[in-house]
Amino acid sequence: MAGPTDLALTRSPSLAPLLARGAVLSPFKRPGPDAEFPRTRLVLPGLRVDLARLAAYERVCGFPTGEDALPVTYPHVLGFPLAMRLMSGRDFPLPLLGLVHTSITVTRYARMPASGAYELAVRVEALAPHRRGTQATVVTEVRGGGDIVWESRSTYLARHRTHHLAGVTQKTEEREPLPEVAEWRLAGDVGRRYGAASGDRNPIHLHPLTARLFGFPRAIAHGMWTVARCLAAHGVPESCHLRAEFRAPVLLPGTVTYAARDGRFELRGRQDRIHVTGDVYPA
Repeated sequence: MAGPTDLALTRSPSLAPLLARGAVLSPFKRPGPDAEFPRTRLVLPGLRVDLARLAAYERVCGFPTGEDALPVTYPHVLGFPLAMRLMSGRDFPLPLLGLVHTSITVTRYARMPASGAYELAVRVEALAPHRRGTQATVVTEVRGGGDIVWESRSTYLARHRTHHLAGVTQKTEEREPLPEVAEWRLAGDVGRRYGAASGDRNPIHLHPLTARLFGFPRAIAHGMWTVARCLAAHGVPESCHLRAEFRAPVLLPGTVTYAARDGRFELRGRQDRIHVTGDVYPA
């Protein structure tokens, strides 16, 4: 099979029209692991970081502000509009409405100055069967000075009825609970604050009324905010590899327990319900 075709962009796409387009097209999608998916790799050269938005992101996630270094999760924010352009298109077979971010793996190879210039590249790598539907893998790469300095793989699940996946099992490793480090009381506006800093204003994160339209009793925190908040507390080596799985949504407002030991971390809710699990270690 031929590799992806590069399409160079002159600026980062605006998220709001992409969300709207994805919502309109969602009812017409026919998801399945054998469906065709876009083979285009979107490339955005010469990207420079908006330092005011970066500072807002650092504040809402708990990272130190004012340092000339990007937090390890921030390149995901930079690449998300390109991913959304691919996933909201007519040739992407999974409906954007109801699409669930289930996991992310990140490798950071070097320190990334906030004042630097970068090239972003995003592509859909594959579709795969899941016991609850079909899962897409989206790859994001960031280059600085011609070298890859950061890359990630995110999986997104479209839930639908399946008839041929009896042998597919969910790879969820059950491990001993980690010791509690801190209890965090999350304000009801966390989703709005993170949405303003990241550009991801999905209505399920913004207000109880809009969240109820999608079946949630209250607004839920962005999955990438929960991971960033954990990593801000945990600390991250300059060159590192991390993995995180999103197990259950965090309702806002709410109280969660941050737990960690060595390279592992997790976020727990009431009755020790696991919201996020993860590992981070030197690359």
